[in-house]
Amino acid sequence: MPSPTPAPAPFALRPALIPGIMGAVALMLGLALLELDAFTIVLFVVSILALIMAVFAWQAKQPLWMIPTLLVAIVWNPVLPLPFGGIPWIIAQFLGAVVLVAVGVLLENKHAAPPA
Repeated sequence: MPSPTPAPAPFALRPALIPGIMGAVALMLGLALLELDAFTIVLFVVSILALIMAVFAWQAKQPLWMIPTLLVAIVWNPVLPLPFGGIPWIIAQFLGAVVLVAVGVLLENKHAAPPA
């Protein structure tokens, strides 16, 4: 009599982890560029990575994780930048990095197929 096939082990991907870490690194590097025109590059990088993370949250069928990533994309929007400066903007840089890493760590796509 053949033995029953064991159930596959639960598998979860963290697709937003790499974009979250990259966004946090960009925000920390951006602290050195706050007063320069090159900070616009940081705005583009962070907003694009936050939007990528929002798409991953949608694909994982966890739309609540879209809220913090979309807020980061709005605050670091390079097209219509918010008129922040000084200490509040420095604090926002740190908070944005924490949010991106937290979403990257906590967002799991349990619907993905396991790697072959």
